[in-house]
Amino acid sequence: MTKGQILKHDFTKGELRLYDANGKVIYRESSTGYWYKQEFDSNGKQTYYEDSDGYWSKREYDSNGNETYFEDSTGSWYKREYDTNGNQIYYESSDGWWYKFEYDTNGNQTYYETSRGLIRHSIW
Repeated sequence: MTKGQILKHDFTKGELRLYDANGKVIYRESSTGYWYKQEFDSNGKQTYYEDSDGYWSKREYDSNGNETYFEDSTGSWYKREYDTNGNQIYYESSDGWWYKFEYDTNGNQTYYETSRGLIRHSIW
């Protein structure tokens, strides 16, 4: 344990929990032996998860808190990019899909294109 972490053992529920300094559960183990652990960034967003079944996932975020990357133990992943207004402008995933988006100055989507050939232009 590190400074700021709190350990609670609830004997009535038969589980063990470890909390970080912000009150988020970072480790939980049940009486059945199942456990999970997770990590969070300074904004409280989950960056890592792992459990006793062997599943894990990790996430990354930009400075505005938008999720920019996800990957997990199944081999799935995706990437996202955002413009300065927080609008998603690109998405790509492990299944081969990608999307591109454009927006006008009011935040209305004006262009949409996919890896499957779908293109849409809109005028607001």
